[in-house]
Amino acid sequence: MDNIVIVGSSGHAKVIIDIVEKAGQYRLIGLLDRFRQIGELTSGHAVLGGEEHLPDLIQTHQIAGVIVGIGDNFVRAQVAARIRALCPDLPFVSAIHPSAQIGKGVSIGAGTVVMAGACINPDTRVGEHCIVNTRASLDHDSVLGDYASLAPGVTTGGGCNIGPYAAISIGATLIHRVEIGEHAVIGAGAVVTRSVAPHVVAFGVPANTVRRREAGDKYL
Repeated sequence: MDNIVIVGSSGHAKVIIDIVEKAGQYRLIGLLDRFRQIGELTSGHAVLGGEEHLPDLIQTHQIAGVIVGIGDNFVRAQVAARIRALCPDLPFVSAIHPSAQIGKGVSIGAGTVVMAGACINPDTRVGEHCIVNTRASLDHDSVLGDYASLAPGVTTGGGCNIGPYAAISIGATLIHRVEIGEHAVIGAGAVVTRSVAPHVVAFGVPANTVRRREAGDKYL
C-alpha cells in the first residue's frame, strides 16, 4: 500500500481523509499546510509541514503520491503547480469513495476526488484535479474539465460540457447538452437551460448571467 499525503487541512480535507480511509487503497501519512503548526491534528492526522517540506518528506516517509485537498478550483490549481515544480516525479493520485457509482467507459484524471454517493454515468470524462462532491450526478457522455467542481447535489443531463475551473454550486441542475464556459460559476439551486459563457456568474430559475468574473475571484 503506497504512502500519500494530502495538501490542506480544512473541512474539504476532512472529507478526503474519510474517503482515503474507507477506500483502503492508500496509507495516509499526514497533511501539508503552511498556515498551521507542525503536529496539529485534523481527523487524527498530523500536519507534517508546508508544501516546501515535501521533497524531504518524500524521502523520510517514502511518499508515493499526493492529493490537493483544497476546495477552491483556482487555488487548487496554483498549489498543484507549485507541487509539480517542487517534485516533478511525484504523482497526483485520485480518491474515490466506495459508495460512488462509476459507469462503463468513464475516465477520471489524476488528483480528482469523487465523494460519497456521487454518480458518474457511462462514457463521461472527468479531468484532472476535479471535485465531484457528495451525491452529485454527472450523466452520460459529459465532460468535466480540469480543476472544475460539482458541489453536493448537483445534477446534470447527458452530454454536458463543463469547462476547466468552472464551479457548479450546491443543488444546481443542468439540462442535457448545455455547455458551461471555463471559470464560470453557477449559483446554488440554479436551473441551467442554455449554455453559459466563460468567466461569468449565472444563477436563478432559469439561470441568467448576472456579471462577469475574473479567474481567481472568490466564490465559495
